[in-house]
Amino acid sequence: MKNQEEISVLNDLLHITNDRIQGFEKVEGKVWEKYPDVKDDYDRMITQSKVMKNELINLIIENGGDAEDSPSVAGILHRAWIDVKNSFTIGSIEESTLENVIFGEKAAIDTYQDAIDKGEFNEKSLSIVSEQLKNIKDSYHQFKGKSIYKNKD
Repeated sequence: MKNQEEISVLNDLLHITNDRIQGFEKVEGKVWEKYPDVKDDYDRMITQSKVMKNELINLIIENGGDAEDSPSVAGILHRAWIDVKNSFTIGSIEESTLENVIFGEKAAIDTYQDAIDKGEFNEKSLSIVSEQLKNIKDSYHQFKGKSIYKNKD
């Protein structure tokens, strides 16, 4: 039974990782014209997310499960909401877009921490998921540390 719980939690994290990838892919090139100093960090986050996705799929398969390789319903709804919000945004869509990246990273951190706190992971899964959480936190803090995000929470 514990193995099935672990597979379920890993699939939840896979959905979140797919949400990150799809969200990152929505950021348009004009954002980088205004904030070129963020582009390298952003590209690293995309690459890192794809590696994380593969790690999660491998863990699910190793535990005898089937990977549910799709985004979450909540992520799909959130991206649709962002599209609607951006169509009515007064001011900088670029800043709004990057603020949504920060919001998404914070949500991913919360989901990963909740997954770890459930205590359903074997030693190998816990190690990999903990490292992924650290990477997401690092990305979150890098973006929060940029001048466009100072004094925002």
